[in-house]
Amino acid sequence: MKQCTHADALPHPEPGPLTATCPECLADGTHPVQLRLCLTCGHVGCCDTSPGRHASTHHADSGHPVMRTFEPGENWRWCFVDHVLV
Repeated sequence: MKQCTHADALPHPEPGPLTATCPECLADGTHPVQLRLCLTCGHVGCCDTSPGRHASTHHADSGHPVMRTFEPGENWRWCFVDHVLV
């Protein structure tokens, strides 16, 4: 079973106090389907079902490996590098 080699070494930042949505979607005038939180820097981006796929774009641009769901009642993380739920 494949495991993530990144999650244990990450900080656990929280989003800024004004982050209620994906800032890229807000700038584009689109609406996110669901949100993700980068566990390296706290960036909030939209999921791959959203038009902009900004969480994946953030990973591609930054190399930050793990994001967690930013949805109420959900508690999972995804490692983009290892392609595995954490």
